[in-house]
Amino acid sequence: MIQAEYDFLRKLLKERSGLVLADDKQYLIESRLMPLARKANLGGLTELIAELKRGVESKICDVVEAMTTNETFFFRDKIPFDHFKDSVLPELIKARANRKSLRIWCAAASTGQEPYSLAMIVKDFAQALSGWRVEIVATDLSQEVLEKCKSGIYSQFEVQRGLPIQKLVTHFKQIGETWQINSDIRAMVQFKPLNLLNDFSSLGKFDVIFCRNVLIYFEQATKADVLGRMMKVNEPDGYLFLGAAETVVGLTDAYRPCTQRRGVYLPKTASPSIMPGMAAGGMRATMSAR
Repeated sequence: MIQAEYDFLRKLLKERSGLVLADDKQYLIESRLMPLARKANLGGLTELIAELKRGVESKICDVVEAMTTNETFFFRDKIPFDHFKDSVLPELIKARANRKSLRIWCAAASTGQEPYSLAMIVKDFAQALSGWRVEIVATDLSQEVLEKCKSGIYSQFEVQRGLPIQKLVTHFKQIGETWQINSDIRAMVQFKPLNLLNDFSSLGKFDVIFCRNVLIYFEQATKADVLGRMMKVNEPDGYLFLGAAETVVGLTDAYRPCTQRRGVYLPKTASPSIMPGMAAGGMRATMSAR
């Protein structure tokens, strides 16, 4: 791949997904896009890029999906889910006792392990949430991974990564060499296609937002923009969860760190402003005790 082709792909990916690739990531593009070119019966990346330059939307979508599909697994990093289970969810149950509703947004669902992990935790609180309306909305820009999400089917390898054995036994059924999450858990999550670069205000307000391990792929101005818009759909007394390598510091004053809960942030009530020098460049499920 010549430099001009690499530069074209970098520009396309940044514009369409926010993904920023360093100068030395040609190998990543080649490893992810060569199978795509072969599947389309194209001679190689040069022919694929020619299709992209002609504006063939189906090919552009395929390339963006191939480059933005990232690793995930059940209860990834564990600590954020412990915070959600041990403190955030109990606090929200008390705070929302009158309205009896709770909305959670997984902003980068990937293949579904994160939203289903949250759904399993919420299910553990079925008695406390009896009669409540709980919505878990999970979004991703990849239609392909959303289809996998909806099926709730995972390989033996996938369920062995992070999923406690008791959760597997309780919430999954084995189908041949795969495992499918039970229908009651699947019904708790609504999957929707969404690009975080686009407006997401139509999703409504959320008590909890999980946006973990996605901002690290964006440039600084894009991170600040996304965080500012997220604060507007986050309830004033809600919570934002970011990945271990992500922070709001130096990006925006829309959020402040939550003391003693690493990776958890609280929205500030004032309108967000980008920090100086950062120019901008659910399926409703009613819980019942069991």
